Amino acid sequence: MKITGFNVYQVDLPLKEGRYNWSNGNFIEVFDSTVLEILTDEGLKGYAECCPLGSAYLPSFAKGVRAGLAELAPHLIGQDPLNIGAINRTMDAALRGHPYAKAPVDIACWDLLGKATMQPVYTLLGGAAQDDVVLYRAISQEDPDVMAKKIEGYAAEGYTKFQLKVGGEANDDIDRIHATRAVLKKTDQLVADANTGWTRHEAARVVNAVANLDVYIEQPCLTYEESISIRRRTSLPFVMDEVIDTPNTLVKGIAEDAMDAINLKISKVGGLTKARLMRDLCVAHGIPMTIEDTWGGDITTAAIAHLARSTPAEFTFSATDFNSYGTVTIAEGAPKRKNGRMTAPDTRGLGITPVFDALGDPVATYR
Repeated sequence: MKITGFNVYQVDLPLKEGRYNWSNGNFIEVFDSTVLEILTDEGLKGYAECCPLGSAYLPSFAKGVRAGLAELAPHLIGQDPLNIGAINRTMDAALRGHPYAKAPVDIACWDLLGKATMQPVYTLLGGAAQDDVVLYRAISQEDPDVMAKKIEGYAAEGYTKFQLKVGGEANDDIDRIHATRAVLKKTDQLVADANTGWTRHEAARVVNAVANLDVYIEQPCLTYEESISIRRRTSLPFVMDEVIDTPNTLVKGIAEDAMDAINLKISKVGGLTKARLMRDLCVAHGIPMTIEDTWGGDITTAAIAHLARSTPAEFTFSATDFNSYGTVTIAEGAPKRKNGRMTAPDTRGLGITPVFDALGDPVATYR
């Protein structure tokens, strides 16, 4: 099988809640997502999606995905998409860095491999390790009472794990954590996710002020060094996210006992190939993971579900159903939330079929 071309689509994903707020005053109302279609000489087509969380979250941005694909496409046409290792080596040789731009190529090749071998992607990633996966709900940063009410509403929909967006003014964040923990059951889990938004002294104040609560602290500061400093000052369980972006940084974090869990974002690390490697390293070292991505719709949600379903339950802290946050359906067959859980399709590949009426015409084609 050979790659004969690429079609690139751009789609807007408005939010049901209207707006998503996180640390340092950042917010988004409509997400800019890129969908990739890989064409082959045998008629099979592979699909993937990449949707950065704006331009001020990670070193990634929506137009950068499409610019990266333009750079990569000439090097990939004529290559065998089922030889995913060679595909990744070709991309790394052609473009230094920019893993988020390479991720949709890698994921679409996994979709093709599943279709060519008549297997779901979760089987190729190691086989089903659980029937379905537990989900978390991200709670956009607002006033404490508003966030508490939203948690109560999502708890009624079956969610038991909540990621609270903090990383604002320390006093407000202390109030947010107290108010939201107060409305949860003892068995529910709360993660205070600062998204790198606190300075070290602010983070120190917050962890001391909530030390008596059942809450996880996630990525308090911008750098690994600052965050691990806070890790050493608190007995609360600790999650690393933004700074664990390669297998090397993961190995360093494991060696230095930097975290109790990580957030494993598929596009942040370059696709399913590297995400699987990092997943297996975490399992080998007893590190649970939230398996997710920066953002996305139905196709991103499907990729998350396949990686999560092939991960043992005790190491799957949670996963994300991003397609439940938006108002636009871009693919049929994608996982759907049921009682706070989801599962990956049992059909071949990612198990999704794009809705081309929603995607519109390609914004770029490469042959």
